[in-house]
Amino acid sequence: MNKPDSHIQKLIDQMTCSDTSFAIYRLPWTDIPLLVMQNETDSLTFNNLKELNGQRGFVISPFRFTEEHPGVIIRPDITATGWEDIKEKISGITVNEHSYGQTLSVNCRKSESELKETYIEVFSKFICHLKNNTFGKLVLSRNASYMLDKNFSPIEAFITACNSYPRMMISLSHTPISGTWIGSTPEIILSGEGNIWNTVALAGTMPMQGEVMPTEWHKKEKDEQAFVSEYINKVIKKFSSKIAIKGPYTARAGQLVHLRTDFQFRLKKTSELGNLLEALHPTPAVCGMPKDKAYDFINENEGYDRKYYSGIIGWLDPDGHTTLYVNLRCLNVNGNCATLYAGGGILPSSDANSEWEETQHKMNTMRKCLENS
Repeated sequence: MNKPDSHIQKLIDQMTCSDTSFAIYRLPWTDIPLLVMQNETDSLTFNNLKELNGQRGFVISPFRFTEEHPGVIIRPDITATGWEDIKEKISGITVNEHSYGQTLSVNCRKSESELKETYIEVFSKFICHLKNNTFGKLVLSRNASYMLDKNFSPIEAFITACNSYPRMMISLSHTPISGTWIGSTPEIILSGEGNIWNTVALAGTMPMQGEVMPTEWHKKEKDEQAFVSEYINKVIKKFSSKIAIKGPYTARAGQLVHLRTDFQFRLKKTSELGNLLEALHPTPAVCGMPKDKAYDFINENEGYDRKYYSGIIGWLDPDGHTTLYVNLRCLNVNGNCATLYAGGGILPSSDANSEWEETQHKMNTMRKCLENS
């Protein structure tokens, strides 16, 4: 992807420190940035996914709804396709800069060894409940924060991600409520239009071997993927009787590969997409099984607030084309600090050191974009 001119780059970076709500995103296998921006400063918020029924706009939804972290819809008052169109639409706007989120995260001062020690402590709690069969699967995530270079540019990080990860949906979003997020996610939660819709089950992770894609999966990864696929299939059957399934197969995402299963199904009512999202989210790929019990356990024991990590992000349009993703491989810009997020599925057979390394590999996706921005 080419860069916009320096004036537009500077303007977009200023918008991430303002009361402007906007998102710039790029869909997989394209080279075209898309802009969604609203004129008014007041954000449209929601407190559960069912409230998305009939809504249209760019969605930023948390893993767990709280008063501090509600869902946000960026209204499409201004839309643009490609840098020239974006330049035309925003070059005349006035940006009122504010100092949103200038308090540094305490993790900015934590070493890798301290972060790993904390992770292993939480892992031991999770694995105990898996081995006594309280849960079939749990997803354990963590975050890590890094000081940003004084010349860090959010739009530069976005462009770096676009050029590095053609298979993924790349996004840069900002609202005064959700803050600034940059992400590179491979996981669709819902896409389609009319009566033809799609979702995927994505679970199991291995690093690439140079440019060679590994295909031999261990039982742990196969079992993890089966949990997600079975869950999604069960949910979709409540909304559709016509389902086509492809997979599982190995799919690349940056320098990682995952086991993926594709689901295509028919919907009669697109006015109730929120109901379907409420039933799907959170899938076992970011939560666990049984869903409600695992969700509560994670929120009580993971040790931090995921905020918008592993929530839902993307474009929603019940009367047009929808492309909604799970917000993975992402970071939150908070003043001069960036917080990265990653997680992995835990089964009774899981090993703490291996799972830690998996989160390291996943964080590297966006860490590399910080280093080059």
